[in-house]
Amino acid sequence: MEESNTRSKFRRVCVFCGSNSGYRNVFSDAALELGNELVKRKIDLVYGGGSVGLMGLISQRVFDGGCHVLGIIPRALMPLEISGQPVGEVRTVSDMHERKAAMAREADAFIALPGGYGTMEELLEMITWAQLGIHTKPVALLNVDGYYNCLLALFDNGVEEGFIKPVARRIVLSAPTAKELIIKMEQYIPFHEHVSSHESWQMEKLVNSYKQLS
Repeated sequence: MEESNTRSKFRRVCVFCGSNSGYRNVFSDAALELGNELVKRKIDLVYGGGSVGLMGLISQRVFDGGCHVLGIIPRALMPLEISGQPVGEVRTVSDMHERKAAMAREADAFIALPGGYGTMEELLEMITWAQLGIHTKPVALLNVDGYYNCLLALFDNGVEEGFIKPVARRIVLSAPTAKELIIKMEQYIPFHEHVSSHESWQMEKLVNSYKQLS
């Protein structure tokens, strides 16, 4: 792997991805490529804590590359998503709400690899939180072989039909390769037309409110 002397502005990036690998090798290759790019930039990984599927591939690659890996997983999912030895540090939480809040608190940016309902739900919540002003961190899609084309088209249609403001559409970054995506994320200018100011939201209070639901 080619070494990089440039340290990223991001210390830790959260990657949302599936506990499955998909049917085509292009998805596994993309997870490994993203892992390589994080290691080259000395970026630590925050992820869902699983050791299977794309989660297992990227976490192992980042861990083997010498960067810190933090997995955050609800207790109920541990038997389903952890096979054998866990990768890096694993933090257990009570439920999915607490998991997302902890991921948001720990990471400086968010990337979604191809995945299913869970990946998209986590992605959409981070987009919504950016729109609300809860965070000002980049949210990006690694659009492997056009996997997210339909979702991006849906966002564009939301703008055309008056449900998404054009400026809010710029919250969502996308690129077909990990290198291009991270460059876009480094250049991202935070969205400023929030529903409420960033200062009015307190992440610790948000986390505590989620805990009370469990």
